[in-house]
Amino acid sequence: MTRKRVFYGVLSLLGAIIIGAAIYLNSLLPIITGYAAKNLCSAVFVSDREQADVEAVDLNFSFIKYNRNSVNYDEKSVTSHFLWGRSKAIFRDGFGVTLIRDIDEETLRKARYPVGTEAGYSQDTIDWPLGDILPDTLTGIDMAALGDITKRLVTDNAYNGNAFAFLVLHKGIPVAEAYKPQFDQDTRFLSWSMAKSVINALIGIQVKEGKMDISQPAAIEEWKGDERSKITLNDLMQMQSGLKWNEDYGNRSDITLMLHCEKDMSRFAYEKPLEFPVGTHWYYSSGTTNIVSNLLRNQFSADSLYFSFVHKQLFNRIGMPDAIFEVDPSGTIVGSSYLYATARDYARFALLFRNDGVFCGDRILPEGWVDYSRSEASASNGEYGSFFWLNKGGEVPSAPENMYMCVGHDGQRIYIMPDEELIVVILGYSSTSTGGMDFDRLLKDILNTL
Repeated sequence: MTRKRVFYGVLSLLGAIIIGAAIYLNSLLPIITGYAAKNLCSAVFVSDREQADVEAVDLNFSFIKYNRNSVNYDEKSVTSHFLWGRSKAIFRDGFGVTLIRDIDEETLRKARYPVGTEAGYSQDTIDWPLGDILPDTLTGIDMAALGDITKRLVTDNAYNGNAFAFLVLHKGIPVAEAYKPQFDQDTRFLSWSMAKSVINALIGIQVKEGKMDISQPAAIEEWKGDERSKITLNDLMQMQSGLKWNEDYGNRSDITLMLHCEKDMSRFAYEKPLEFPVGTHWYYSSGTTNIVSNLLRNQFSADSLYFSFVHKQLFNRIGMPDAIFEVDPSGTIVGSSYLYATARDYARFALLFRNDGVFCGDRILPEGWVDYSRSEASASNGEYGSFFWLNKGGEVPSAPENMYMCVGHDGQRIYIMPDEELIVVILGYSSTSTGGMDFDRLLKDILNTL
């Protein structure tokens, strides 16, 4: 009798473990399939990449590599299956790719990107930096040594990473530019979290026009009546809001749920409760950037004006007319993660900040905005400013302390070194699971060419 009870007890325990594992796995399936569908769809229809290449490099990890992905070139969509899970992502002109969540596909496809967002110029016919006619000016940098670094980085993968694109500006002029064979100067590359710095610039433009004030509490109806009502736009941009958040990419966390399971990413983030007093605790949160993106959206009486603003007031003015900022199913720009732009575009964006918010003589950001952006958040130990990372905390020991940077998942980097008049852009897929790219050694070698 005792043996039977033990047997049935063990059997019940195993059954409970299996059921629990199945329930947890079921909760992961939208993330697993959603990640594959969204990123493959963007790679194919925004970046013009081959499915096999993306699956072999970008999607070749964890459970993601076991997805069965179907690309429909006629309707510009990708459907991904894993076990009993399924996700679909669709491409729409102007909007880029959107993962279908809690909204029907027909409704998404009915939306039209506003007309009149074109730049009105051809970059092939005008000079750098607004255009693509590059100068042959010598800047004093050691071009031979820089060429050797470029080869070792892009061709030889000598810095423990996989760089798809590499671009260096010295004194505002491109002095190194290289791509892996399947990419070129027209390829749009995924920003991941470097997009946050672009949201910073968009807010700066609104501040310059007197339409937003970073010192004022964020106008979110759901926060009225509780301590969250004290959160300012600055608290959000410096990631010191105090809102509860989990940025762990390796499991079912707030960031993975927001990007792969939510229709309205900003609402998902601003419905979080306070975990710390406002302005006292720094914690990296992609959710706060999407809250800010939604606050920006609320400044406009129509979404067409919101989308047009991005191009007319920023992208077109700094030579990024073909960049695409993707939106969530609710229509809010995914400012935390989903900008697609060329290597030259990212360099131009950095040049805007290197030149104190002025581009080709056009003041785009308010005076003092760049200084504000690279001023450390009080609780960040010198690591973070306003949607920009800082080197005051010694993130890159070989680089100057006053360097500031845009940092994205899987090795996306923009480094801005003001005193050296140097900008470095690296884009690709350098997974941290293999240790990640040795950016410190790379920058040390580049600095030695000056």
